[in-house]
Amino acid sequence: MSEASSLVRLQEVDLQLIRLRKTLSAMPQQEKLRAIALAKKKLAGQLKQIVGQRKDVEMELDDNETEHQKIVDQTAEVRARVTERVQGYRQIQDLEAQLTSLAKRQEKLEFTHVDIASRLERLQKAERNARDLGEKLLEEEKSQTESFEQNSSDLQARVRVLEQERAALVNSLPEEVVATYDASVRRFGGLAVETLSSNVPSVCRVKLQPAIFQKLQKGARITECPYCHRMLVVMEVGQQ
Repeated sequence: MSEASSLVRLQEVDLQLIRLRKTLSAMPQQEKLRAIALAKKKLAGQLKQIVGQRKDVEMELDDNETEHQKIVDQTAEVRARVTERVQGYRQIQDLEAQLTSLAKRQEKLEFTHVDIASRLERLQKAERNARDLGEKLLEEEKSQTESFEQNSSDLQARVRVLEQERAALVNSLPEEVVATYDASVRRFGGLAVETLSSNVPSVCRVKLQPAIFQKLQKGARITECPYCHRMLVVMEVGQQ
């Protein structure tokens, strides 16, 4: 196969691959998989936030319980001193004032403890729900993936065959031709090559002037269209 024919075939293969991949991407399983991926990403962010909040509340609860235990210990020490007979009246009054202050602090900590424990319970429940939802999304993702593989096996097999042919075609062409082709594909959105039918390029359809046509006929088989600037393949006689 000539370089010109290989280049034309390369574009045919690429256009077929584009259509096949578009068909695969539009399958309902793929749309559901994309929705699942978005849901997983959103859930991951929410779970990260919940876990962070839960850890903060756990630390807050630990601090509350530690402080509560300190007050319990201090209260026990003060009460022991109150029972000592050597204490004077003023000292006993001071100790009783300390007990009153400690009791208020303990009451406040116990009230706060209830609020913190309630917040922790809500966050733990939210975390469980998020993780359960994550498991359900994974199960649905697995189910949709299996369904997609079963329903698209023929299309994917065709893609693999075309990809192998494409690799062989690229290897058969000079590097500079492939580089020009790749740049043209990016520039023109896939339709990078046109052939010359009589004296009319197959894509832009602008009739060549006789002088330009004769020059192309005598020149290289792979050139550039003077009008649309795509790669123009001038097929040999018998190939048109």
